[in-house]
Amino acid sequence: MFARNLRQARHARGLSQEALAYDADVDRTYISALERGVYAATIDMVEKLAKVLGVEASDLMQRPPKRTRPKASAHARSAG
Repeated sequence: MFARNLRQARHARGLSQEALAYDADVDRTYISALERGVYAATIDMVEKLAKVLGVEASDLMQRPPKRTRPKASAHARSAG
């Protein structure tokens, strides 16, 4: 969830991984690894990245809302 949220927030701000890394004073490869879920960020790093991105740290840790699957129509159930 953090990796997806980080990437979405970065894209929403129009930042490259390199630009985010520069502003957060970390290596670009570290941002790449975070976005791929290779590394887990410390709470201090989450706060630092959130500040650079102009979002709350909790926004980066938010679980996506559960999606409900649409119910199959009667036609679709009987067609099988």
